[in-house]
Amino acid sequence: MKNYCQRKNQNLAAKSLKHNVLQMLVSPITVISLCLSATYATNAQQSSHLSQANTQRPASPTSVRLSSGSQISLNGRNLPGAWLQQPGGANQVTTFISDGALRQLIGVDLLNSNNPARQPLVWFSPNNQPSVLTTRLQGGYRYLDITNFARTAGWQIQTQGNTLAIATPRAQVRNIRFNQPPATRIVFDLDRPTPWQVRQGQPIRPPADPTNPDAKPPAATLREWTIVLDGIADPALIQRYTPLPVAPAPTLEQNPLKQMPTPTSEALVTQVEVVNNQTLIRLNVPLALSPRVTTINNPDRLIVDLRPDPLEARDISWANGIRWRQQYLNLNTDRFPVVLLEINPRTVGVTLKPIITNSDTLVGTAPILQTAQRYLAVGAINGGYFNRNNRYPLGAIRLDNRWLSSPILNRGAIAWNNAGQFYFGRLSLQETLVTSNGLRSPILFLNSGYVQSGITRYTPAWGQTYTPLTDNERIFLVQNNKISNQFTGDKAGQSSFPIPRDGYLLTLRGNASAITSQLPIGTDVQITSTTTPADFNRYPNIIGAGPLLIQNSQIVLNAESEQFSKAFIAERAVRSGICTTSNNTLLITATHNRAGGPGPTLAEHAQLMKLLGCVNALNLDGGSSTSLYLSGQLLDRYPNTAARVHNGIGIFLRPR
Repeated sequence: MKNYCQRKNQNLAAKSLKHNVLQMLVSPITVISLCLSATYATNAQQSSHLSQANTQRPASPTSVRLSSGSQISLNGRNLPGAWLQQPGGANQVTTFISDGALRQLIGVDLLNSNNPARQPLVWFSPNNQPSVLTTRLQGGYRYLDITNFARTAGWQIQTQGNTLAIATPRAQVRNIRFNQPPATRIVFDLDRPTPWQVRQGQPIRPPADPTNPDAKPPAATLREWTIVLDGIADPALIQRYTPLPVAPAPTLEQNPLKQMPTPTSEALVTQVEVVNNQTLIRLNVPLALSPRVTTINNPDRLIVDLRPDPLEARDISWANGIRWRQQYLNLNTDRFPVVLLEINPRTVGVTLKPIITNSDTLVGTAPILQTAQRYLAVGAINGGYFNRNNRYPLGAIRLDNRWLSSPILNRGAIAWNNAGQFYFGRLSLQETLVTSNGLRSPILFLNSGYVQSGITRYTPAWGQTYTPLTDNERIFLVQNNKISNQFTGDKAGQSSFPIPRDGYLLTLRGNASAITSQLPIGTDVQITSTTTPADFNRYPNIIGAGPLLIQNSQIVLNAESEQFSKAFIAERAVRSGICTTSNNTLLITATHNRAGGPGPTLAEHAQLMKLLGCVNALNLDGGSSTSLYLSGQLLDRYPNTAARVHNGIGIFLRPR
């Protein structure tokens, strides 16, 4: 699959406005790009680009056509970001950037709104007065008109094929200040607004005890975070935070207990360095805390508050039929951060569909951010379970009345249609093989990575070939409802068998091989199919996950009956969920770690969904899989922390 950063929006005009320049005053932009890999231009190249921008004239209206792209060059660093440019009168060009890219690459803070056509935001704003930008929905993104915003900020903007190049003046990082102990607020003094980003790193594991190599490694208590500012730090700052040389390990003759100093808390700021005209400030932060970043002006400052509850409440009318909300929910003595999309499925143009990593095969995983962009979904959440090793599905997927993969273990599922109707329950699919010689035998699974003794069916949805998952499988080729060939597999994973486009494969595992003699070549076969409960048959789209949390306003959690392991049931982890409410809206939710502690248990997740007003609710795959996507961004987590997933639920907006 091509990287989403490299794909052009196929719904937009193909020709780009090349070398069209807008000159504006300057203010910075942000680089909250985290998972976005940047490439750096040399200073000479950057100067050349700016020189061209200063000398070229805007194209005349007659020569300007709508242009678009999926790359933004920010001060010479190429990053993924969707943009549009539209010609206007008097040699004017209107520039749009997707709101996700604007947050990630500019660092703006989107504020609450009730009008999806206008989005207020703040960014180093005078007296904290918001700017209000008009919106435009197109091709899986909501774009914001940055023309006046950028002119006021003084950016230089030019298009170069698929890339929108933005240049901002270089800022200076003058000082780093802290509040009084405990130092939970860091203030960065700047000489002007400037691009910034936050990167979440890995937990920092303390060094092992050299005197006791058999001891259990100490648990991590700190996590590395990096603040990145587009600007040059004062040399005194760099010197102040230059790490000291690492002391040599004690020799055998030394007594490490006498040589080591009295333990003290790690310094919050561990290093300041300048790399490619950016200042990187590395922090060691207690695991229970995370940064909340705000900007203020007069003078310009970036403020980082380290808090157990960094999530800011939001309620944004994002589009007709879609609201973006985030809040803390109180449960007993704990507070849980919940980020959600509230969808009115009866809104004209709003539809939901299952999405998978690759439409040509059921084998594979990818970040939900990438999969959603490939489908041009405006929003998405991760869906059902899968095997992380072989990347096979482990649950129900039904798309437009076509079964892609069968449910397993009578686990919870959600079904829906395009009329905005939903059904929740524990789902089983019963397929039966019926032959012309009187054989009737159950088919346990369809296109599934779940393996048991019995018959499993593999259709072209699985891919072009099937590779046996167990040793000595008996494989029958069915074409045009007739057995046309049969094979015997060897060791699992060694041979591949083509799946016919006009049929399917039947694989017999374990004791099922006993019916081999009743399936001679030339036998006519049919497949009958039904679901339990039968209500699921009425819905064209289904995603299975589990466990089922709420049904008809009652908590019905029974993870044991859905055959989840005891370890899974007891785990406290980040959770994804989906539910319907008494207001006939749909919520797709991401619930993260409680303030100062771990994520919710399944029982707590059910209670939290109840607090949100859910009438029917399903737990989706969670942990590192949890990913809530909207318009080119993950709303609930840093992209570099999100795992690859097999499938999800996409939200689509049809142009009105």
